[in-house]
Amino acid sequence: MPLLPTAKTAPKPDLADLTVLMYGQTKSGKSEFCSHTESALFLATEPGLNALDVFQVPIQGWDDLLAACAEIVAGQHAFKTIIIDTVDNAYKFCADYILKKFKVEHESDLGYGKGYALINNEFQRVLTKLAFLPYGLFLVSHSREIEVETRTGKYTRVVPTLPDKARKIVLGMVDMVLYCDLEVRPGLNGEDGTRRVIRTKPSLYYEAGDRTGRLPETLDLDYPTFIQAFNTAVEPLKPIAADLSVTN
Repeated sequence: MPLLPTAKTAPKPDLADLTVLMYGQTKSGKSEFCSHTESALFLATEPGLNALDVFQVPIQGWDDLLAACAEIVAGQHAFKTIIIDTVDNAYKFCADYILKKFKVEHESDLGYGKGYALINNEFQRVLTKLAFLPYGLFLVSHSREIEVETRTGKYTRVVPTLPDKARKIVLGMVDMVLYCDLEVRPGLNGEDGTRRVIRTKPSLYYEAGDRTGRLPETLDLDYPTFIQAFNTAVEPLKPIAADLSVTN
């Protein structure tokens, strides 16, 4: 049977077909937002879902994640969106799993670069397998500030809290990077107010991107608003050169 395609692959029009990284400050509303995705299943690697009415699998180690993924792959379920909350802890569990497997205490104990390569390969293998499944995949992370130095000066940039190597793996595979932020707005009587927003376009000052080209630059951190914007884009899935690159 020939392996080479005879027709182009059509862009996938549904959010449930895409892989999304969503990050922001603790308690900014990321998990609540994800809970409204279609037929959502949380792989909960940390506590924090007690206030939400959701389907969840407690994940306390990489073996737990592998077992849950095996059931997801089998397909005997009605879930359409898989949420790893948080992907930061998932990466830590992966590192612990590799260290235990090789009976060492630190990645460097396996020789120059070998430990890190084994961890990253395992982490990428599992995430890639999930991303290729016919379900949406949301990866939730927290945010941190880093200082970026250039020839003309320094500036502060907000990025996910994933370690750099894991961040590069995730950014290379996702269709969207959504940054959950607080936007300051002038209020009545000279008092400033805030609203929770999603940033979707690349910026010097935070990591974001949207390869689908469907989303406005900023929108309310509200799932109905988000999905309406995604579904009613004037030019859905128009190819663009979205910048999801990594700045160290």
